[in-house]
Amino acid sequence: MSKYGIRLLRISLGIVFLWFGVLKFFPGASAAMQLATKTIAMLSFNIIKPGVSIILLASLETLIGLGLITRAFLRITLFLLFAQMIGTITPLFLFPAETFNSVPFLPTLEGQYIIKNIVLISAGIVVGSTVRKSK
Repeated sequence: MSKYGIRLLRISLGIVFLWFGVLKFFPGASAAMQLATKTIAMLSFNIIKPGVSIILLASLETLIGLGLITRAFLRITLFLLFAQMIGTITPLFLFPAETFNSVPFLPTLEGQYIIKNIVLISAGIVVGSTVRKSK
């Protein structure tokens, strides 16, 4: 476990980001598309329109996934991961009526989708702990 655990965690985290990112390139394939585009529109003061924001988000998540899988530019990849996670969590605060049936105890399916990102953030922290590891 100690020999392969972190490598497997990094690759599996990459697969999740790559998979969810690629899904967003196909209209209607991702359950998070509508909430994601609505959040990006609000955070950008409606400067970034849904058609553009979903392509940007899909590209970002795909890039994060590829960076994690290949270990290329890992520090930048992890920075992007954490920045993306901040954006992902904001609907809990911006749209509580859509993310909770009863705040904060009964999340909707979208809310559960967001809350599970705590695990992804923790995995990113563990992977990040290896970036500066001395030999």
